Amino acid sequence: MSIIKPFRALRPVSEKAKLTACAPYDIVYDEEVREYISENPLNFLRVTRPEAEFPIGANPSAEEIFARAKENLQSFIDDKVLARDEEPCLYVYRLSTDEHSQTGIVAGCSIDEYEQGLIKKHEKTRPDKVEDRTEHMISLRAQTGLIFLAFRNTDTIRNLISGIKQTEPIYDFVCSSGVRQTVWRVSQTESLTEAFKEVPALYIADGHHRAESANLTRKKLRERNPEHTGAEDYNFVVAGIFPSEDLHILAYNRTVKDLNGLSENEFLDKIRQNFEVSETVEKQPRNRGEFSMYMGGRWYKLSFDNRSALDLNPIESLDVSILQNFLLAPVLGIDDPRTNEKIGFIGGARGTETLEKLVDEGEAQVAFSLFPTTIEDLFTVSDMNEIMPPKSTWFEPKLKDGLLIHQI
Repeated sequence: MSIIKPFRALRPVSEKAKLTACAPYDIVYDEEVREYISENPLNFLRVTRPEAEFPIGANPSAEEIFARAKENLQSFIDDKVLARDEEPCLYVYRLSTDEHSQTGIVAGCSIDEYEQGLIKKHEKTRPDKVEDRTEHMISLRAQTGLIFLAFRNTDTIRNLISGIKQTEPIYDFVCSSGVRQTVWRVSQTESLTEAFKEVPALYIADGHHRAESANLTRKKLRERNPEHTGAEDYNFVVAGIFPSEDLHILAYNRTVKDLNGLSENEFLDKIRQNFEVSETVEKQPRNRGEFSMYMGGRWYKLSFDNRSALDLNPIESLDVSILQNFLLAPVLGIDDPRTNEKIGFIGGARGTETLEKLVDEGEAQVAFSLFPTTIEDLFTVSDMNEIMPPKSTWFEPKLKDGLLIHQI
């Protein structure tokens, strides 16, 4: 059973939506944030990444940053850029390009179900990042971006969404990245909330830190509320919930700053212990168990051929695990990819050109292009209550921040 709850979204007025909607706060580089908000003062990054409004080198405190975020959010409300819906609603959200389309529901999801494991996770979180977003939520009393959840679709939900898409949307625009953003408001919510009771579990596709931050926010606000009932807004976290059949996963690629004291030839000799190595012109692997590696201006194809590893479990058999356990750790000394400063993670949407650029300019000495993890891999690991290696999946397109805000 999955509980979804209608909510009164704080959202842009229709004519401002395209200007306000922005990328998730944690995938945009600092210099990009500064550029975006300087070009467009309505960009919602002014709320999610307000540190970019301070002068370079200013080093504002966390309190100053959160105060600026709160000030900017209130300014958007006062200037009637954002307005709150008068009644609780659900929202149907479609993201589409010429090659891909995905349509889901935006709703409040139960933090009780998250704690009970009915909203399943597959990644660990970093306490510092969780604390940062927790204080952001508490300062603003708002969840400013969507957790991205996946579920196994049902005919009932599929048919309900299809019917809603025949009505007039509240938003329909193409953002700067070329993704068409369409949103429908659903005021008659009972059919959808009932239909989701037939969904046994939801799965976090992206947004583990947002989910854990919402959980910690609930704990802190509950402690401050002697009349806590469980029905308060802080007991729910806003999420975009999409059927797995629609989702598009890209690889999450890796760069490494140095070869751990090895020459290029010594490095190639060591990795041949577990991989077949050949030069190639292909920059992306075609199959599981294959990797494309860029080093010294050349691309190499690595094919995993360790016969003793045939009985790997579902986690160990992931390509991200094979690369970590049979190359990054033993050869390059990347013992813990969550904390080791030599490794970098590059979302697949940035392309292999970014990998080449980082190596050619000396910021990394070697880069790896991976075959994407599948949604079934994610479901399998999550159902085992296990954890994937960090940065195993990159979902594209990304859900926008600043379109549907949940005030708490």
